[in-house]
Amino acid sequence: MTSERNTPDICEELLLDNQACFALHSTSLMMTKVYKPLLQALGLTYPQYLAMMVLWEKDGLTVGEISAKLLTDPGSLTPLLKRLEAEGLLSRTRSREDERVVIVELTEQGRALKDQARTVPPCILGASGFTLERLQNLQSELQALRSHLQQSLA
Repeated sequence: MTSERNTPDICEELLLDNQACFALHSTSLMMTKVYKPLLQALGLTYPQYLAMMVLWEKDGLTVGEISAKLLTDPGSLTPLLKRLEAEGLLSRTRSREDERVVIVELTEQGRALKDQARTVPPCILGASGFTLERLQNLQSELQALRSHLQQSLA
């Protein structure tokens, strides 16, 4: 006896494994899991690591600039930056020209952490099972996809 529940009407375009969004989502989850122990050794969470990378690239940015770079909301970034400040990795000061603008700068401790963080990318490359060139090609493709998706929202 076969029930409807056991013999669903197969719809190929709705199969989970056929969805690019699920491939991206599940890969992102796995990537974050691989990062977790590496970042714990640095005393950072993954979102904190992303914020620190932005500042290691260019120090003295505003919260808005960091938020734009990370494609996140400034309001959700503020608690994360406060925690990094409490840990002595950065300082936040209000702009003299506009009190609404908060400028974020690395402390000596925050700059020093960059040297320790240099060990992370090679570990991620190793865990990926990809060559550097293949991983860079994938990154380029994902950036192009992100750009197209952003444009579709405009």
